[in-house]
Amino acid sequence: MRVRSAAIVLIALWCNAPAFARPLPQEAARAAAPAAALTDQQIVAFLENAKVVKTKGIGKGVTGAVRATLSDGTLTHDAQIQKIEEKKAQFTAGTISEFNFEDSWRFNVAAYRLDRLIGLGMVPVSVARNWKSERSAFTWWIDDVLMDEGTRIKEGRQPPDTGSWNEQMQLVKLFDQLIANTDRNSGNLLIGTNWQVYAIDHTRAFRTHDTLKTPANIQRCDRQVLAGLKGLTKESLKRQLGEFISDFQINGLLARRDLIVAAIDKAGPAGVFDRKR
Repeated sequence: MRVRSAAIVLIALWCNAPAFARPLPQEAARAAAPAAALTDQQIVAFLENAKVVKTKGIGKGVTGAVRATLSDGTLTHDAQIQKIEEKKAQFTAGTISEFNFEDSWRFNVAAYRLDRLIGLGMVPVSVARNWKSERSAFTWWIDDVLMDEGTRIKEGRQPPDTGSWNEQMQLVKLFDQLIANTDRNSGNLLIGTNWQVYAIDHTRAFRTHDTLKTPANIQRCDRQVLAGLKGLTKESLKRQLGEFISDFQINGLLARRDLIVAAIDKAGPAGVFDRKR
């Protein structure tokens, strides 16, 4: 879901519930109220169990993702299904080469779960489920997207609250350093109608290296997210993410976490803010 998936408008709005899902509005053609009232647990249950009524190709991208309409008899809502699982000893794109390359649906689920562990609230609800005999990521589809970041830049549009916007972008950059995301771009940063930023597409993340790709991107952090980062342990990560990432990937994540926390602590009070929620 990189530039290839600017058309994939899926994301979950976060709330204060502790489980791995967030309530999201329905598209305009459907009744919005039922979806907006869902809890984390209800959205996860829906994605895991609702019947796939129909599917259609998304029309962009290289991962074979499809848009599916799901229904449990009460609620009908769309999801994205992605089942890419690609590994290469070396991957080259233009002048950039990467060894031990992975592009996996599993990382979407891992990114979602990690997001909730640290209290970020920017990543779509994503669950693991079988689709046509293959394990896949089912991700909640949201339709109240104003634009993506690429469109915002192209049209020169400015957020109504620059302070809140800058804080959100700081958190996106921090999260990408944490998960070692190699594929962030303006097409997979979505902007909701309320100007909340959502980060999608994490199939090329969770690399094993123990350094930060761009240390300069670590400048400020929300106080609650910082506490969440400090609270991560190998045990908690294995419990929540172990099905989707390896021990080596967890070790790399924790090493990068340590560097991020050290950078924020070094910045002192200027490095911490209380995000508007």
